[in-house]
Amino acid sequence: MKDKHNVITDLDLNTISTASGVYLMSDDNGRVLYVGKARNLRARLRNYVRGEDSRAHIQFLLRRVAKVETIVTDTEKEALILENTLIKKHKPRYNINLRDDKTYVSLRIDMQEEFPAIQIVRRVRRDGALYFGPYSSAAALKTTLKQLSRIFPLRHHRWSQCQRRDRPCLYYQIGQCSAPCHGKITAAEYQKLVKMVIASLSGKQDEVIAELNSSMQMAAEQMRYEDAARLRDQIRSVQQTLEQQKVVGSVADDIDVLGWHRHEGEVELCLLFIRAGRLVERRSYAVRWSMDEDELLAAFLQQYYGKDTLIPPAILLPLLPTSAEVLQQWLGERRGKKVTLQVPQRGVRSELLALACKNAAESYRERGEQRESREKVLLDIQTTLGLRRLPRRMECYDISHVQGTFTVGSMVVVTDGEADKGAYRHFRIKTVTGSDDYAALYEVLTRRLGPGAEEDSYPDMVLIDGGKGQLSMIEQVLDELGLSNRIDLVSIAKSRVKRNVRGQAVERSEERFFRPGRKNPVVLRHGSPQLFMLERLRDEAHRFAITYHRKLRDKASLESELEQIPGIGSARRKLLISHCGSVRKIKVADLEQLRQVPGLPETAALAVYEYFHPAE
Repeated sequence: MKDKHNVITDLDLNTISTASGVYLMSDDNGRVLYVGKARNLRARLRNYVRGEDSRAHIQFLLRRVAKVETIVTDTEKEALILENTLIKKHKPRYNINLRDDKTYVSLRIDMQEEFPAIQIVRRVRRDGALYFGPYSSAAALKTTLKQLSRIFPLRHHRWSQCQRRDRPCLYYQIGQCSAPCHGKITAAEYQKLVKMVIASLSGKQDEVIAELNSSMQMAAEQMRYEDAARLRDQIRSVQQTLEQQKVVGSVADDIDVLGWHRHEGEVELCLLFIRAGRLVERRSYAVRWSMDEDELLAAFLQQYYGKDTLIPPAILLPLLPTSAEVLQQWLGERRGKKVTLQVPQRGVRSELLALACKNAAESYRERGEQRESREKVLLDIQTTLGLRRLPRRMECYDISHVQGTFTVGSMVVVTDGEADKGAYRHFRIKTVTGSDDYAALYEVLTRRLGPGAEEDSYPDMVLIDGGKGQLSMIEQVLDELGLSNRIDLVSIAKSRVKRNVRGQAVERSEERFFRPGRKNPVVLRHGSPQLFMLERLRDEAHRFAITYHRKLRDKASLESELEQIPGIGSARRKLLISHCGSVRKIKVADLEQLRQVPGLPETAALAVYEYFHPAE
């Protein structure tokens, strides 16, 4: 068999184009391991052939490569866009992966509407609307909006929904909506409220306070003392909100600041969000393997801003990537306006960059302490349960169904003591009918660990919710797959409860853990970190399975509801779901939206609307 390492060293560079493009490195199973871009493909791959790239992870990658493919593009910017697309498609393990990344929420105000409202959205589109953010916590943002609604009572519901009401909604009754749908406020007065909301969200609270002060004085002069008192309370609320925001300097622009901290091959990235001169959010990312600083920054910018997220006019960096010009063009196209990448050398912006780097160092220190603590818990689990290896990757499986219907399986993963939600999986059971949890679990495990599974993705330990019966069945599966010596098995049996004659619990035993070849169960100390971690893993698998089961059951229930509508057959159901996206959206759609479904007659649209809105 040919040595995989020779695939790179034997690469004929004369066959590689000197144009810009993308290269893909795959293993002998055809799985893409790495995707990269280059201004000159031949020059970039020459570095690999000659061994000029000495990074540790690259050397490990090259030993696994069985095939190298190239795709030529017309420009370097096209190569950047294609690289981004291929990384999202293949999810290569050797590209940067922001494991703890998440989608931020933003606020949207569409000024094209007669009576604009504030919406919480997770996708920033180029639709002409105003967007504010990002905000990491949707719950905290809703609290802020509730306070904002008391000061500036804009509408809460969709305009079409507001117009259908016979009277103003509850928000009007409690003073958090000005009820434009029922003429309680003029369009001009409403627009004043909108402008003050925009000013407040833009960090221009001084303008808002000046406007409110002027209105309060006018109301007092006209002896409208109740209105003056209400405006006075609004001013106090705005001032309290203003005091809670940290001013970071004299910079009045919207800026993202990326700082980093490097230590022994590990990199901690910290992104600060500055909005109108105020620090509104902070986000940290741990990169678990070393890579070139230039490539690291370019990859981070592509992955983070490649989503539908808010892009500011300026991004401060510790150094400029060689592809900075192309990145600026790409970011500018996504934003719809010019975006500048800067490396500040002095002044306030330099201080902001230093602050971001300081936060990255602090985040690295905190993460290191947490990592050491989790490492100790994993060592204790290994020792107490007698495992052959440290359980760095633990997987737990669970089955959920109702009387054998909509049977699903779940797999949750803990990596280095931390939930790895990107590795969670759902399984729709295909080969089992009825209530046979053993058979369903057998199918899940053979699909997860059977032929085609990546060997380096195998768990160190599998945890099963159950007693000796479940443990024996899992042991049989691993024997069939030849993995008995590779994966440790543990089952967790729920605590037993003894009750008195009245049915009241009088004694509860500890959770029991069973291991193959061991007659008596292992009991972990109550309240110990090891017990907490394993119980949390079991409970998370149960939650994940039930959530998926309920989703399938509710979807089937809604789809069966469509079947009850006269004149709506399978073809029209497909048209409706294809256009609206889901049955739930069909249910809340108004008549005009249903009329826009391609190929759906007027009578059918009316039948669907009347079925879901009988009162109207």
